[in-house]
Amino acid sequence: MNDAPATASPDEPGLVADPSDPETAKSARSFGVAASVYHQARPGYPVEAIAWLVGDGVRVLDLGAGTGKLTEALVALDLDVIAVDPVEEMLEELEVAVPGVPRILGTAEDIPLEESSVDAVLAGQAWHWFQPDRAIPEIARVLRPGGVLGLVWNSRDIRADWLRQAGEIMHERHDASATFESYVKIGPPFGEIEEHTVEWSERMSRGRFLNLVRSRSYFITATASEQAATIAALETLLDTHPDVAGAEELAVPYVTRCFRARLD
Repeated sequence: MNDAPATASPDEPGLVADPSDPETAKSARSFGVAASVYHQARPGYPVEAIAWLVGDGVRVLDLGAGTGKLTEALVALDLDVIAVDPVEEMLEELEVAVPGVPRILGTAEDIPLEESSVDAVLAGQAWHWFQPDRAIPEIARVLRPGGVLGLVWNSRDIRADWLRQAGEIMHERHDASATFESYVKIGPPFGEIEEHTVEWSERMSRGRFLNLVRSRSYFITATASEQAATIAALETLLDTHPDVAGAEELAVPYVTRCFRARLD
């Protein structure tokens, strides 16, 4: 595996303690109430990273597709894409963003596709919501022999001090010193995990950055007073930190971490 900066903070926290827990399920489905904000605010994925994940695959399942951020990158590569997500509101946004892509309600634990029907299954910012003991056999079932399971996360690079402070305000639950390898575990019937890293930057308005915060599950499920306090503290940071004070447009550095494993 390639080395990558340890000081990165995922747009969603790392592996949840128990993906089957009712509170976890509630948090995962909370995105539906902010689907439009989610799509407008969240960054996309570098095409280079997604091309590496897919390899020579042609028919690809975007599992946990959400509003279609990863789907957009797959379509840009001229691939045959199917989008599956458990939240109807997210798939409605996906239809607007990427019209024509087949959209199916479903979960990683119960994928509504036939056996051996896709060359690759990709999950963008989603693996930590899955129950691996149920999801891995299902993913293997729908993959063709030698098919690829690809996992990808966009992480804000908190080597930028203002982003590190923003993460503290946002109550990041992820330990930024930990590596993804500590929870990216796949195992049989898949082979060895390969890793690829892409560093890049996304330019966004101040308003979009604040909407990025509003699109996070912890914010959506917080009380109104907690939400107001978070936004106020972030606005103060953006007004006062020397790296961004007064800036209407922010350059937000990202690290995209990619993991793939082939079906044995």
